[in-house]
Amino acid sequence: MAFGRLERRPASQPMSDINMTPLIDVMLVLLVIFMITAPLMTTSLKLDLPKTEGARPSEAPAFIALAVDAGGQLFVGDEKVSAAQVTERVREAAARDPATEVQLRADRSVPYGRVAELIGLVQDGGLTRIGFVTEAAGN
Repeated sequence: MAFGRLERRPASQPMSDINMTPLIDVMLVLLVIFMITAPLMTTSLKLDLPKTEGARPSEAPAFIALAVDAGGQLFVGDEKVSAAQVTERVREAAARDPATEVQLRADRSVPYGRVAELIGLVQDGGLTRIGFVTEAAGN
């Protein structure tokens, strides 16, 4: 112990190193943002769907043929039916064989929403295998 003198701690030295942790955190966040947004920017496609050339009829052992004409009327085979009758016929087919395929024919002028409603009716009836019937490109 010194008389009259207080011990002094040496003055703190200025920090000469840069803390890299916050910079690395910011870079990782930016990397994640770019990884998520880059694929989203490249997948926006403008579709003009052509007729198919390679479409072949399926060899399904059991199928039910549904059609929608230009007026939006529903048909099972060649018989005009209502939406409730479509669901009923699909339920009957699903009860006989759950692997029954639905072959869907829709007129080119039918809005997509009407086709989506028909798909919903089929799924409500219990069938999930739906094939879209198209014409060959040469016809």
